[in-house]
Amino acid sequence: MDDTLRDVPTTFDTERLTLRWPMPGDGVTFHAGVLASIEELRPWLAWVIPTPTEEQMEARIRHKHAHFIERTELVYLIFLKGTSTFIGSTWLHSPDWAVPSFEIGYWACTPHTGKGYITEAVISLRDMALQSLGAHRLQIVCNAANQRSAAVARRAGFEMEGTLRCSARHHLTNELMDEYFFSFVRREREAHTDSPDEQSQTR
Repeated sequence: MDDTLRDVPTTFDTERLTLRWPMPGDGVTFHAGVLASIEELRPWLAWVIPTPTEEQMEARIRHKHAHFIERTELVYLIFLKGTSTFIGSTWLHSPDWAVPSFEIGYWACTPHTGKGYITEAVISLRDMALQSLGAHRLQIVCNAANQRSAAVARRAGFEMEGTLRCSARHHLTNELMDEYFFSFVRREREAHTDSPDEQSQTR
């Protein structure tokens, strides 16, 4: 099957948020969110070094729009539901449609951290991937020093599979770093849902 023919939701809501795919013209909003968060993002995201211009962010948005159509990367911008308030972004990348499996990434605008928005968005993206895309495996990989990112993975129900030691070099220091690997596997969720304890809780 040609991947571009796969049905993927372009927008969906959570209790407090709207997630939608990036559109041409979103670069202004995206750039403003990055600038408001640049000091917190620098240690973890290589693409904010050097600080990107508004034109570069618009180009990035258009590339992500194209990748969404190609089904090679599914980026969603996060907004407070019913508003134009930009919260951050979450995405599915490194797809293996044969499984299917995906890796989840995310970042938050600094003014909107500490409110559970990113965890809410990641849980929603997780469930969309399971239900709409038929995902059997989802994973989150983060720098072992990024405890806030690791906390999001845990709150979203991902289990830590292990630590890859000296698995990458830091984009600022070039020092070797460790990475945490978290996963969420469909068969484990199905087994949990079918358990007597789970059934008793849902009756």
